[in-house]
Amino acid sequence: MANTLLLKTFDGGTNYASANADTTVYTVPSAKTTIVIGFMVSNITTNTIVIGVKIQDTASSSVTVNYMKNIAIPSGSSLEIMSGNKLILNTTDLIKVTSDTANSFDITLSIVEQDT
Repeated sequence: MANTLLLKTFDGGTNYASANADTTVYTVPSAKTTIVIGFMVSNITTNTIVIGVKIQDTASSSVTVNYMKNIAIPSGSSLEIMSGNKLILNTTDLIKVTSDTANSFDITLSIVEQDT
């Protein structure tokens, strides 16, 4: 089983045009399992933003659960979501983020992708 260590980024400053809408920031590739070991959200605005993070399990009839909900991030600040925890995702599972402000955040994910 091959492991690939990756850093994935999502530029919400230009790719998150609609406030209060879920946007997919990561999709597990086919034939892979992903271990999320780091998840940073940065507020790139001059005001506090309120974000939510959801995990969509596509194998279970597309069940979506709130991983974090209504979390305030002050202007110019970042939030480490994982804080020492790990998150295991299976093929085609999704990580989605929403914010109360358009074009307001950047995402950095540290992940390990494993062949299944």
